[in-house]
Amino acid sequence: MELSHLTTREQAKKETFSISLLCLTLGSFAIGMTEFVIMGLLPNVADDLQVSISSAGQLITMYALGVAVGAPIMTILTHRIPEKRLLCLLMVLFILGNGISVLAPNYAVLMGARMLTALTHGTFFGVGAVVASNLVPPDKRASAVSIMMAGLTIANIIGVPLGTFIGQHLGWRSSFGSIAIMGIIALIGILIFVPQIRQENSGSITGQIAALIKPKLLLYLLIGALGNAGLFTVFTYITPLLTQVTGFAEQHVTWILVLFGCGVTIGNIVGGKLADWKLMPSILGLYFAICIILTLFTLTISSPIAAVVTIFLWGAASFAVFPGLQVRVMNLAQSAPALASTSSHSAGNLGNAAGAFIGGWVITHLAITSLPWVGAVLVGLALILGIASYLVERKAAANKRIVSTM
Repeated sequence: MELSHLTTREQAKKETFSISLLCLTLGSFAIGMTEFVIMGLLPNVADDLQVSISSAGQLITMYALGVAVGAPIMTILTHRIPEKRLLCLLMVLFILGNGISVLAPNYAVLMGARMLTALTHGTFFGVGAVVASNLVPPDKRASAVSIMMAGLTIANIIGVPLGTFIGQHLGWRSSFGSIAIMGIIALIGILIFVPQIRQENSGSITGQIAALIKPKLLLYLLIGALGNAGLFTVFTYITPLLTQVTGFAEQHVTWILVLFGCGVTIGNIVGGKLADWKLMPSILGLYFAICIILTLFTLTISSPIAAVVTIFLWGAASFAVFPGLQVRVMNLAQSAPALASTSSHSAGNLGNAAGAFIGGWVITHLAITSLPWVGAVLVGLALILGIASYLVERKAAANKRIVSTM
């Protein structure tokens, strides 16, 4: 009877944790949607606010910069707030930012609203990853992080097309209204289902920063930035690649990107399980796989069927590495895991921006068909740095074992 009672209690606990993760996933879905949906609504926004398309495009650029620069600052300033309370505060700011976007009378107000929501982006993912990893046993941490981050990938498959459809038929403001509603649902879920996590002593701000600027941690932030740069060198210009080189009609590109998004979602979940199994070998193995896939993409880009298969595999491998890398960064900064996790997203966004710039340079000075192998080179640099660090760690561990046996 007692064993049955314990089993029921454990089952209820697992269900509660599952709902908690689902609430975090919904929050990440809403944040991912607000980041990317405006890409499909730029003409609508530009016409309504009477600005140029290039000016409207700055709403995307400034959002990315807001994530990259603002997120670590936001995390440092809020580092003493308990995780659950901080998640709620971030969702309130997120809802407020999207609400202002709905009512924005001009371009400047919309830009300010975008910057406000950008501040919540990186900190939510950073703190959310810490909370998710604390909801499960240590050997399931990467899987939990991957489930939380899956909201961001699913947003690209379902949320962005849905938000674009709403914006094109009911007005672009309606898209942000629907996102605000999702934010409210996520906030209610976090309030009810996410448990209070016992907060470790976070220390002073200087202690947090000191934990962040360790050479090994900075190295892995650089590895993540290089990996993202390799991804966005190609992905930023995937539409002209597919239309000009592969020969797809423009209307078919959307469905190819949906397939890419499916690969991203599958890769994210599988990558979490691989990282729980063998953390560093999985990270290095996935970076090696991405190098091979991008190199092959240089050859398969001219064949429609082969190109589509390659894009699916590329999406899966590229996002499979993220959960493990996130856990690795948190492990390296145990006294400041939220700041380290947030900084990982900031480094990734800087890599996104660098990749878009490098891709533009490649198209101008080399050729658009050179994008895949240049992306492979950037990921290869990340792989080399990762292997070097891993070998140094193994050598240090071996020397420590020898000393302990003497």
